[in-house]
Amino acid sequence: MSAADHLTGYIERHRAALERLSTLGPEVEAAALACITALRGGGKLLTCGNGGSAADAQHFAAELTGRYRRERRPLPALALTTDSSALTCIGNDYAFEEVFARQAQALVQPGDVLVGITTSGNSENVIRALQVARERGAITIAFTGEAGGRAAELAHIALLAPSDRTAHIQEMHILLIHVLCETIDDAFVEAAGEDT
Repeated sequence: MSAADHLTGYIERHRAALERLSTLGPEVEAAALACITALRGGGKLLTCGNGGSAADAQHFAAELTGRYRRERRPLPALALTTDSSALTCIGNDYAFEEVFARQAQALVQPGDVLVGITTSGNSENVIRALQVARERGAITIAFTGEAGGRAAELAHIALLAPSDRTAHIQEMHILLIHVLCETIDDAFVEAAGEDT
């Protein structure tokens, strides 16, 4: 198969997932409200994931502490994927399955939001972080694929990207993250009385 054929097929599968994404409107509204409520109430957003989902977790946190599109105050967000000393210490002294949960035990407070990103919905370290965050009084949001997995069952809010292909799931996740960032921007730019 030629590269052009791969491109055509890829775009078709991407489009199919994208067209089904709008069915997540209620879940996206709930996730945006949870994030805005936490940030307005003095809470923070914590994110985690593995591999490409780790990159998405870091991207989400960076859009909040930096900015997405418009000027607003920096918002407290932290990716649990970025501290190599913590990750290797916890992985070595405990287990890789604990690398996010142990950090969540140290950092999550009631009123926070923890976002776990796992394309399969079954990444054990993300699942354990969601469990700890719930126990500590945080709202939990899971980004998964269409199968949902255990992460979707554990989370208060589950955003199931409508695909079973990792690449397309990740593409839908970053789109959803950008929608959340846009909505969060709206809330905090308008609250500051700035032009939208």
